[in-house]
Amino acid sequence: MRDALILGIDGGGSKVLVTLADKRGRILRRSRGHGVNPMDNPNWLHELEQHLLPFRDEGNLAAVAAALPAYGEVERLSALQRDAIERLFPNVHRRVLNDVDAAHLGAFAGDPGILILSGTGSMAWARNSKGQSARTGGWGDLIGDEGSSHWIGQRALSLVSQSLDGRAPATALAKALFDHLGVDPSNPMNGLGDWASSLANERADIAAISTLVDQIALGGDKGAVGLIEQAADELAKHHEAIAGHCDPDADWTYAGGTFSSRLLLEALERRIGRPAALPKLPPIGGALLAAAQLLDWPLDDGWFGQIVATAKGGDCASPVN
Repeated sequence: MRDALILGIDGGGSKVLVTLADKRGRILRRSRGHGVNPMDNPNWLHELEQHLLPFRDEGNLAAVAAALPAYGEVERLSALQRDAIERLFPNVHRRVLNDVDAAHLGAFAGDPGILILSGTGSMAWARNSKGQSARTGGWGDLIGDEGSSHWIGQRALSLVSQSLDGRAPATALAKALFDHLGVDPSNPMNGLGDWASSLANERADIAAISTLVDQIALGGDKGAVGLIEQAADELAKHHEAIAGHCDPDADWTYAGGTFSSRLLLEALERRIGRPAALPKLPPIGGALLAAAQLLDWPLDDGWFGQIVATAKGGDCASPVN
């Protein structure tokens, strides 16, 4: 199947990436859209289909791997996800897997290890030397997602309101947030209340505030630094809870947009006690790897290098959310 092509789908709470690649590991086409998490986006199926339809008539397409949020967690939703992929790609090899499972597959190239995810949500995924997987976290923002971008953003809003009331020390986050949201600081309750009640995508919009927290933390603001440190505490609990599934010296690595924060990664490394291993592939690479495995392609360092190089040429380099 020298001319065969594979399709990788990397879905998340904030975005979906779709990439077409060849046997050499070159990403040939890509598409990026909004989040496809069925737990919080009633339009997830429409969004997913919109970005998959241009690829369904690709004549050389031989395998599709769809890494989707919430897959394997709620059976009713998992069935809808499987049905969607089967309906759109009825005549090719298919695999649907959890988006964090795929991120782990890419980060370790299928080898054992522990992946800590912090994007819009949070989770840890481990695979041991026997190939057995385990997970912790991933309960969603109403129940869990501690240490995620949404968790940080929500607590940043709370900290700002407390500082305005005098229930917490003043923080530079307040002015930065007003500037970022275009809120009149002379009437903060009106401005923040109007913003909060008008959110088109509440989960993603609140998660986006975590980037602002990181920027202010880099300037030394105690309140912002405290939020980053608290997030690291929570993510370290994920590692502690799942570490026993793997060998004591198992590598750990990370995925997710929250880790664009150098402060967060360094704080987590301090708590775990050793540096993170660099991911071998970005999350979209994990989906492509899963598709390549369906065809039993013999993958070498050249293939992995091509995936990394061509993924960096566009949005495919973006982390999981």
